[in-house]
Amino acid sequence: DLHGGRLTGLEPAAAMLVQARRAEPAVEWVLGDLRTRRWDTDDFDLVVMTGHAFQELLGDEELRAALTAVRCALSATGRFVFETRNPAARAWEGWTPDRVRHVTGPDGRAVRVWHEVEGPPSGERVTFTETYEGAPWPQPQVCRSTLRFLAPDALAGFLGGAGLEVVEQYGDWARGPLSPGSPEIITVARRT
Repeated sequence: DLHGGRLTGLEPAAAMLVQARRAEPAVEWVLGDLRTRRWDTDDFDLVVMTGHAFQELLGDEELRAALTAVRCALSATGRFVFETRNPAARAWEGWTPDRVRHVTGPDGRAVRVWHEVEGPPSGERVTFTETYEGAPWPQPQVCRSTLRFLAPDALAGFLGGAGLEVVEQYGDWARGPLSPGSPEIITVARRT
């Protein structure tokens, strides 16, 4: 462990929190989300939102509240790091049932996973299903989700409205430049 300070994880799903506590017992895991938990300014030097969770913030007010909470939690020199899929790359066009992934579940059994978009995007939002099929279930399990795809200028606007500013942005995990074809918008922001 290279970090000597306080490590806190915030998770809204109780079942995932149980898994997280098993995997990382040194972390203070808290049940809740940015709308239900508040911290004082200067609590954290780094706030990270992973797994494209930023795209789950669908409404403007929900997004503003989350960003304001992040700003409140950051120290004066702190950073907020998150990723979102680049809407210009139109990743959802590849979310089709013919693109099946084969994964192995924790019990060692094979599971087939695929995505299917439900119609054209509605503004910045894309609704899709994720289907799981395999021996663990008698029939396919289907999860329906909606994600918000914000362009870099819209991201900067929401960040600015919450008292945050972009320090760096990358187009991929190798820190490549952000371009229209980049799959990701990886953002590093700070308090203004």
